[in-house]
Amino acid sequence: MGSIKIYKQIFLCTLLIIIIYIPTTFAQDYYADLKIDVDSYGFVTIDGTTNYPDLLAKNTEIYTSKKQSYWLLNITKEENFTEFVYVLTLPEGSSINYIKNSGFIRIEENQGKLIINGFGENEVFSIQVQYQIGKPTEEGYKELDPVFILLIGVIIFLIVILIGIFVKEKVKPHDLKENGYDFKGLNQRQKQIIKLLIDRKTPLTQTDIQRQLNIPKAAVSRNIRRLEIKGLVEKEQIGMSNLIILKKI
Repeated sequence: MGSIKIYKQIFLCTLLIIIIYIPTTFAQDYYADLKIDVDSYGFVTIDGTTNYPDLLAKNTEIYTSKKQSYWLLNITKEENFTEFVYVLTLPEGSSINYIKNSGFIRIEENQGKLIINGFGENEVFSIQVQYQIGKPTEEGYKELDPVFILLIGVIIFLIVILIGIFVKEKVKPHDLKENGYDFKGLNQRQKQIIKLLIDRKTPLTQTDIQRQLNIPKAAVSRNIRRLEIKGLVEKEQIGMSNLIILKKI
């Protein structure tokens, strides 16, 4: 009887390990390299490359809503993405009230349109933007909830504190190279690409980079896109090839 009880305990422990291990083993790794366009009527088109199901869309309204003169764009996927990068273009004449996002973003303006460049690694994919089309009026300011205004003030205060902390933070010696390029925040493949361009002292095609570093073509393309967004390299098309140029410091 004692031996049967021991075997039963062993069986139950093994079953528990299998139950815990299997979901982890078969968890899907998602990635996305997207171009997101929003028109003045709230229709969203998402093009690009991703293995997340049903993320790509054309002229859909499922990601936007409107309250009075304020539009809200909300694209949130709760699953973990090993890496994502996107370029979000808002309608011409838009002004942003607030942004809540995962990863990192950079905002720029091109021909009257606001463009949000975002990227992240090993986290959920989320971008929420409240915006208006056209200049805000005095009436529009009166419509703002006092609680919302207070919340914005708190967010700005926290951002100022965080900026102060980052400014004071010392850059680690191994994150800087003698050429003056900052390697902080780059993954291993991005560092390899930058180092290769520095060592060669000449622009290289994506094919050359792929052969020299022996990494997959898709990975080279994604990481070069990330380096473009960070302002470290620029891409120039020559014939059928893309020439990757290291930006000067």
